[in-house]
Amino acid sequence: MVLHKHGKKLYEGLKEVVTEHLQMDVRSTILQSLQNNFLETISNMWLEHQTAMVMIRDILMYMDRVYVPQQHESPVYDLGLQLFKEEIVLFMDIREHLHNHLLTLIANERKGEVIDRARVKTMCQMLMTLGIGSRTVYEEEFEKHFLQVSTNFYAAESQTFLAENSAASYIRKVEARLIEEKERANHYLDPSSETHILSVVDAELIERHMETVVNMENSGVVYMLRTQKYEDLDCMYRMFKRVNGGLKVMIESLSTYLRETGRALVMGEEEGMASGSGTGESGGKNATAYVQGLLELRDQYNLFLNRSFKNDILFKQAISSDFEYFVNLNCRSPEYLSLYVDEMLKKGVKEHSEQEVEVILDKCLTLFRYLQDKDVFERYYKQHLAKRLLLNRSISDDAEKGMISRLKNDCGCQFTSKLEGMFKDMSLSTTLMETFRDRHTTTPNEMQGVDLSVRVLTMGYWPSSTNPLPCIVPDACAQAFDVFKRFYLGRHSGRKLMLQTHLGSADLNAVFYPTSKEEGSANSPKRHILQVSTHQMCVLMLFNRIVSITFNDIQQETGISQKELVRALQPLAVGKPAQRILVKAPKGRDFELNDTFSVNEQFTSKLHRVKIQAVSAKGETDSERKETKQKVDDDRKHVIEAAIVRIMKARKTLAHSQLIIEVTSQLQSRFHPDPMIIKRRIEGLIEREYLKRSANDRKIYEYVA
Repeated sequence: MVLHKHGKKLYEGLKEVVTEHLQMDVRSTILQSLQNNFLETISNMWLEHQTAMVMIRDILMYMDRVYVPQQHESPVYDLGLQLFKEEIVLFMDIREHLHNHLLTLIANERKGEVIDRARVKTMCQMLMTLGIGSRTVYEEEFEKHFLQVSTNFYAAESQTFLAENSAASYIRKVEARLIEEKERANHYLDPSSETHILSVVDAELIERHMETVVNMENSGVVYMLRTQKYEDLDCMYRMFKRVNGGLKVMIESLSTYLRETGRALVMGEEEGMASGSGTGESGGKNATAYVQGLLELRDQYNLFLNRSFKNDILFKQAISSDFEYFVNLNCRSPEYLSLYVDEMLKKGVKEHSEQEVEVILDKCLTLFRYLQDKDVFERYYKQHLAKRLLLNRSISDDAEKGMISRLKNDCGCQFTSKLEGMFKDMSLSTTLMETFRDRHTTTPNEMQGVDLSVRVLTMGYWPSSTNPLPCIVPDACAQAFDVFKRFYLGRHSGRKLMLQTHLGSADLNAVFYPTSKEEGSANSPKRHILQVSTHQMCVLMLFNRIVSITFNDIQQETGISQKELVRALQPLAVGKPAQRILVKAPKGRDFELNDTFSVNEQFTSKLHRVKIQAVSAKGETDSERKETKQKVDDDRKHVIEAAIVRIMKARKTLAHSQLIIEVTSQLQSRFHPDPMIIKRRIEGLIEREYLKRSANDRKIYEYVA
């Protein structure tokens, strides 16, 4: 027929026959099954129709290949699909019943009933096939209604879940629903529906109620953090990550709680100091607990970060920002951190192995990164390092250099140049003393029997005062030092040596003559070697020629300041019973100018070498802290001026606001400069003619070469 130009007649005849079959046979059969086996009937009719259309297509293959393309008609098989859609699927009663039946089955399955998934899958595939290459039929006849019903269902269910469950249980139920919907889409819906249905669940169960869930009393994020519910937080993180703004809500809650916790930790200590005596000793007692508390808090949130938040960069940044906030609330944080590191690097830390100390130092470096005033930490660290090196208290040179290397990696070589210079001085001093001893072993009389060991320190590297603390050393020691001074200046002309006695130590040969209380007769003398500070040595050697002496006379004889003298006498007279070399009258821990001191001839010790523990001020007094702050401020002035000159030398001309920004940017790794101080330093440089104001605009500066 196609060859004889009757293709249209054949094509139209096919269309009429198929339409009549669908209307008279298929539709009537399906309508009869609306109340019984509806899905089974329509499924069978659909499969039979597909088979029939494949056979018809094969029979009319020539027409399909020649006539259909020429006349731009639908292919035979597609024609059959269009007719089935129009006559069956879109027929009013069948269409409505198909919607309701499919949605009812899915609703029943959500309630826990078992349904015939294969039939539902066939219907979904049928709707996709009837779209002939598009999702239009599937969307219009099923998916649109399915998503709307699902939205209503989950909106109602979310209210029930919230009323009946804790935050953790709610999140678990949401996770279960997501798994169910994903499985449903993979089993019998079209795979393209998965994204749409999961979006509905996300919107109704998570996004709409995320603030309520996060802030739920006694079960929300704060409760989970407080009770360390790592798995619950992990589940919440995974669920909230699915929606826009979900993690932000979690982070806000976490950040608020962390800041409150951290603030209570750091400000609680500061308030304790304010209500206390303000002495260095009382501050030292709190330093270890203070830093340990911060480290434990950081470890706890590291666990949350690793186990619950998958090292998410947003959580990491928020936690770091929170720590930086509250660590810098307490102006003593740099001092306390340096004290804690000092404790870790001292000899005699028995509770920690070397490996544990390394781990702790790494954690301390994390806290160091949060400090805004790193230059304050540097000043305290230099003081503590000096005492460890000069008093031979370091746990090891490797540990010390390892800590300096960490600081260098973080802040650059300029930050640690003075610390490295201190180690260089110690090494050079060791070599120098070997040369000195080799030269003077043959002339012991010249040294007055004193075995002298000197550390020559470069003034710019060490924290020692340019004005040494006053102290009159015994004649023998002074003569031995003069011998070394002549030796040193003979090798290095033009240099000046100043004796820093407050950082020195001495070993004294001491002989005690105890008397028997019963008979009043003398017992055999007892000999000990006393390890003392230089100031304590000066005090004790007075008793070689004086039996008893007052506090005031000791001060005049030695020239030691009252504060330093009290620090020297405390362990000797009122310290541990096993270290009381002197007897104080009247008894008591306070020192008055008229208090009298004499040698404790009844002193006994099982040890031949007795180390007198010095009173170490682990924290600064208020006056010392003010002095340190003043020194830091003075140093900052020079650093700020240097930065201004560097910038202006490179830029030649710069506006005031831009110069402030660039100076702040350059210096914020060491400290946060106050804009008003920067302005004052600019004025100072203008007065000294390093800079000048522009003739056209006074807010613009010009560099003066």
